[in-house]
Amino acid sequence: MPNVTPVTLQQIFTAQQTIRGIALATPLVRSTELSTQLGAAVHLKLETLQPIGAFKIRGAANKILNLTDKEKARGVVTASTGNHGRAVAYVAKAVGITAVVCLSELVPQNKVNALQKLGAELVIHGQSQDEAESRARQLAKERGLTMVHPFDDPLVIAGQGTIGLELMQDLPGVDTVLVPLSGGGLIAGIALALKSANPAIRVVGVSMEHAPVMAQSLAAGKPVQLAEEPTLADSLQGGIGLQNQYTFQMVRDFVDEVVLVSEEAIAAAMTFALKEEHLVVEGAGAVCIAALQSGKVSNIGENVALVVSGGNVDMGQLLRVIRPYLHPSTQ
Repeated sequence: MPNVTPVTLQQIFTAQQTIRGIALATPLVRSTELSTQLGAAVHLKLETLQPIGAFKIRGAANKILNLTDKEKARGVVTASTGNHGRAVAYVAKAVGITAVVCLSELVPQNKVNALQKLGAELVIHGQSQDEAESRARQLAKERGLTMVHPFDDPLVIAGQGTIGLELMQDLPGVDTVLVPLSGGGLIAGIALALKSANPAIRVVGVSMEHAPVMAQSLAAGKPVQLAEEPTLADSLQGGIGLQNQYTFQMVRDFVDEVVLVSEEAIAAAMTFALKEEHLVVEGAGAVCIAALQSGKVSNIGENVALVVSGGNVDMGQLLRVIRPYLHPSTQ
């Protein structure tokens, strides 16, 4: 492990206490079918059961609850592909402060509707997550709002890292953990917690094949930009920022492997989750199942955990995705 990290294990333990009462300690359940398929004990970490249906509530809560009274009075702003914005809006409403959420025009309507229900001020701007974030930073300067970054913030990373603490408590013998990978806040926090407990635990990041910015950045040795492409894993869209301060370093230093999965594999995994596990899982939440089922990860050991990061999928989209698998003879 590196001698110096932007986030410490102590900060993750502190975050666990800070967010208690807003974010849930989610269950880790064994998947009988996946365990049979893989010949190992495969467990699902169900972040779909968070109050907002995704893990993002952890990091948002830790950031917002650590603001000063003056910062809270001015309010917060963020940019999001949906779930982070929902988390910021939910936590802001819980503590009684103003939240502004900037979204690109590509964010699915079901996620826009959910944000409206939480009372957030929505700003639709641009054709990418990067453009939405640029607008959020502009609003932060103009209105004195505090930026709650989706991933590149030590408090957000520490909040997401509480998942790693729960994994160690529930499955101390875990060999391999698969985590969805986008901007890197989720996997950075989890990997730090796990590697601090046992450096031998393998941490694998999973992204979609369509514009996997962190994967390409790691290959290039520095943050890069890619044009966004349509994907079922829409929550994993967006860049990591050319001036990335924290997550690129932590993913590079703590994550053992990054694998990419196809749209077909994601669709099959979403279908599997519904049929076999009775779980509604969005594309981004299904990528780890997809990676295992498509043989992208080898040497998984005896005990495996998959982070099922979110379940906020549009029902129309889910029905379109699963229909070919439910009625293959009609295709």
